[in-house]
Amino acid sequence: MANGAGRLDLDGRPIKPITICMIGAGGFIGSHLCEKLMTETPHKVLALDVYNDKIKHLLEPDTVEWAGRIQFHRINIKHDSRLEGLIKMADLTINLAAICTPADYNTRPLDTIYSNFIDALPVVKYCSENNKRLIHFSTCEVYGKTIGSFLPKDHPLRQDPEFYVLKEDTSPCIFGSIEKQRWSYACAKQLIERLVFAEGAENGLEFTIVRPFNWIGPRMDFIPGIDGPSEGVPRVLACFSNNLLRREPLKLVDGGESQRTFIYIKDAIEAVLLMIENPERANGHIFNVGNPNNEVTVRQLAEMMTEVYSKVSGETAIESPTIDVSSKEFYGEGYDDSDKRIPDMTIINRQLGWNPKTSLWDLLESTLTYQHRTYAEAVKKATSKPVAS
Repeated sequence: MANGAGRLDLDGRPIKPITICMIGAGGFIGSHLCEKLMTETPHKVLALDVYNDKIKHLLEPDTVEWAGRIQFHRINIKHDSRLEGLIKMADLTINLAAICTPADYNTRPLDTIYSNFIDALPVVKYCSENNKRLIHFSTCEVYGKTIGSFLPKDHPLRQDPEFYVLKEDTSPCIFGSIEKQRWSYACAKQLIERLVFAEGAENGLEFTIVRPFNWIGPRMDFIPGIDGPSEGVPRVLACFSNNLLRREPLKLVDGGESQRTFIYIKDAIEAVLLMIENPERANGHIFNVGNPNNEVTVRQLAEMMTEVYSKVSGETAIESPTIDVSSKEFYGEGYDDSDKRIPDMTIINRQLGWNPKTSLWDLLESTLTYQHRTYAEAVKKATSKPVAS
């Protein structure tokens, strides 16, 4: 039912078509969300971004059944007077715009703080003043470190979920010292969450806050030197994919001991669609969106990706597939890290009945198949260029 005729919300009511102003629609999450909205719902999207490469396939005029339901507006929200008008035209605004690569938090802390706090302010303000609903994308980084990370290494309470599972309504947000600039991102994101929450409390803003826990899948970030800057450092999935494509060892920062949970982008987008279409159940809530069953250390992730990539590419893995580097060497001065990130799922489960489905192995297989298909040839070309004598 591509046009979504006869679709019902979780309370059995017919879903009315709405117009969505999506800021950051050209990014990884935005592209998957636009795809879902076009193929499975009747909603309209005003897609705002600086680039549209990842949604080009949705914008082809006249060739698709949803022609006219998605419009691209090339806008940098920093300084564009059209922003308020576009928010007014829509029923719902979704803000996905952010600098969200840890390699930037240290080296570009000012850009990180401005992009995640200052640039998000007008969006919140316009939604509040014009009585428009807002779905704001935050991050699991706002939790910072777990309470358990402050206990001695071998303390038995470190194994107690009370000391590491992250809950939207009760877990504290614990950051490192100011010198550790890695927390510039988490802190900016936390402050904008507090502002959104305060607009709700004082001015009745209808809002939902999303805290993604490592969403991964096709079109994530970029491959340095191919479709992104050669000196760029994307997030772990694209970093490791880049190493695998180039047959280089995967770099493990500080031994790859940090633990993370990974969720497939398509599972996560299901959750976002439920938020969009069930405002009564989603308004006023903060939602963790992650997959607690897919927990691995970064070292285990590297080992798994090496194995999966061999399978999808048909190439044997290199002799020593991983190499240890210090965080200072990799990220520069001021780096710090969260030890463990496991989302509590109680609230999203209760409000939206949502659960993630895809196992880590399956999501890596699907993502690395895409990476191999998309980039393997380009990387071969790039690495075999003759050097001018």
